[in-house]
Amino acid sequence: MASAPPTISRSNNNTRPTPHSPPLPPPHGPLTLDLLIHVLSRTLFHPFLAALLPLCLRALAAPYNSTSFILTSAFAACVCSYSVLQGVSARIAYGAPREVDWEGEVVVVTGGVGGLGGCLAEIFALRGVGVAVLDVGVSGAKGGGLVDGGEREGVRYYYCDVGDYEQVERTWGRVVRDVGTPTVLVNNAAVVSGKGVMEQSREELERTFRVNTLSHYHLNKLFLRPMLETSSRGGTIVTVSSVLGYQGVAHLSAYTASKAALLAYHASLATELALIAPRVKTILVATGQLDTQMFGNVKLRGWLRNFFAPVVAAGEVAVKIVGLIDRGEGGVVSEPAYARWIAWLGVLPVGLQRLVKRWAGTDDAFAGNVSKNSKDAR
Repeated sequence: MASAPPTISRSNNNTRPTPHSPPLPPPHGPLTLDLLIHVLSRTLFHPFLAALLPLCLRALAAPYNSTSFILTSAFAACVCSYSVLQGVSARIAYGAPREVDWEGEVVVVTGGVGGLGGCLAEIFALRGVGVAVLDVGVSGAKGGGLVDGGEREGVRYYYCDVGDYEQVERTWGRVVRDVGTPTVLVNNAAVVSGKGVMEQSREELERTFRVNTLSHYHLNKLFLRPMLETSSRGGTIVTVSSVLGYQGVAHLSAYTASKAALLAYHASLATELALIAPRVKTILVATGQLDTQMFGNVKLRGWLRNFFAPVVAAGEVAVKIVGLIDRGEGGVVSEPAYARWIAWLGVLPVGLQRLVKRWAGTDDAFAGNVSKNSKDAR
């Protein structure tokens, strides 16, 4: 069964309301940079509200040549221009949106038993879309748990090691027969081994790249073949990478390298499809830490670090991905806010980069705190 977006319980025995006491107010999340940006983008930096500022001054009979009117007019012009240019940039980068008809869509999610993949599978199933999950967490025999080829709550599950091309090819044929020709592919499955360079075995290294990187090549070829051979209405390919692909960290050399390869692969794939199949949209997901099992033991120290790099709910990222697919658009999903700017860190001098990473504590955070051979991409 596709897992629901993880939730955190903040109640305890000492704070539980009694039958005669008023109900407790809903818990509030911590103050983070993302929360501030969210509030400002819907208030001061919202184009409509920014445009109201000079109009309100004029309603108060402020002269056109007054400093307040000039400054608010310039501010409104900048905010509105930025909003318009964002739309123009997205249209140039990803082209016109494709037409999405959910009655005819078929979604394939790799690594969809839990975490981000599970959230996506559940959302699509609730919409009545045909959903197929490929995961090694599916049982190969009848009994308890998820059964290979079985269906639960609108999602059909298949046992498949996406690092094995022969298994992928066989399972893909079953998906086409049972559910239909896929039109949305979410490459989400991944493994991680939190070991140092000298501690990692050859088998672990090769498996990391087979599952995290090479599986995208195999699945995308199977996905694109019918679309390039027929006059299909198009589809969507989702590449789940990681913010760690931009900056390597200690004890995750194989994982970060495999995710960095996905960043380059996705850029090439998106460019090529824009030329030969513009109706196939591409979405890159490069997030920070999610509240999933893979890095559940990783904790950044200090309030300021958590202010800039909060843990993001997998359900929140899933909603943003589904929103892009629903609109038929391509794009990039990067959460939290620092993930959208992390690439600029590589522009800084190497010494300054080291100081930033040392302050963030990322190199120490992953030492011995990663779930070994965990299967859930982020």
